[in-house]
Amino acid sequence: MSADRAADLGVAVTPLIRDNAGAWDIAGEVPRDLLRKLAGEGLFCAEVPADHGGLGFSSQENGRLTAHIGSLCSSLRSVMTSHGMAAWTVQRLGDRHQRAAYLPLFTGGELAAVGFSEPNAGSDLSAMTASLTPDGDHVIVDGDKKWVTAAAYADHLIIFARHGTGAAAVVVPASAPGVTIEPVPQPMGCRAAGHATVKLRGVRVPATALLGGGDMPLPLLVTTALSYGRISVAWGCVGILRACLDVCTAHARTRRQFGRLLAEHQLVARHLAELLVSERTATLACERASHCWDTGSSEMVIATVLAKHVGAREAAQGAAAAVQVMASAGAQDGHVVARAYRDAKLMEIIEGTNELCQVILSQHALAR
Repeated sequence: MSADRAADLGVAVTPLIRDNAGAWDIAGEVPRDLLRKLAGEGLFCAEVPADHGGLGFSSQENGRLTAHIGSLCSSLRSVMTSHGMAAWTVQRLGDRHQRAAYLPLFTGGELAAVGFSEPNAGSDLSAMTASLTPDGDHVIVDGDKKWVTAAAYADHLIIFARHGTGAAAVVVPASAPGVTIEPVPQPMGCRAAGHATVKLRGVRVPATALLGGGDMPLPLLVTTALSYGRISVAWGCVGILRACLDVCTAHARTRRQFGRLLAEHQLVARHLAELLVSERTATLACERASHCWDTGSSEMVIATVLAKHVGAREAAQGAAAAVQVMASAGAQDGHVVARAYRDAKLMEIIEGTNELCQVILSQHALAR
């Protein structure tokens, strides 16, 4: 394998994803056997160390892979993000026995999803009401989680809930008695990402499934998992922008209007220039955040929030511009820019809304 392992792996899966992404978007589903195959190759949690079956990627390498997958299919990238969050949560919160038990499953083809949000706890996760109640050598899980990405495909669910005086993350088999998974009907974006509502009613799991023993500060738990999700979404937004830039420049070089190529019309050229600026801006923010991850910088959390905010904002604006350039040629379900337009808008909401990111960034600015 060459020095750029992410590029090698991205090229290997490109044709299959590129040729089918539009159909998956329309159908609202990615074939499960493909998801299991990609997960079994370690692509969905590439940062897991090799001794647990992973690829041992750096954040930079994983980011480049995530951007490439995101340029082909945001739904698939969303599954990758949720699965990667699950693995990262086990890596960071689990003890060595739990890492040895769960990570080989996640790198071996079994699928995982992470449940944070609830009907009354979205951006404000302090309002979380799902609970974990000790019961001998087991814990009882109760609560509702909504918009759990990839839950419709998952074999394992990592559920965040109240525990003792704090909170905890627990690994729950998706097939456990008391677990009900209801797919979200016709989501606006990332339609094939397996978004679902998860209901847990008296679900009994071994206490060993409680990562790190539980009863941890809620902000620590949330920051641990959401930081991974945010940087993954940010790199995915880079992918959205690259896809829009590629298809729009190709269109503008061949489409003629009023006797001239579209690219020769200054107002169209302005859209292309702004798309390039958006892609470069988002890429630089992501590269900075991944550098902080890889070097253990104290700026890691804030750099990640910044990358997520910039990436989502630029992707939403860039995708809208791409639809304008493509016009009727892209105004059809399944088309690259039609998917990008819907998918990018959701990126401004998930893993912390634009507004929440701005609050965090403003607090950082005031504390400098």
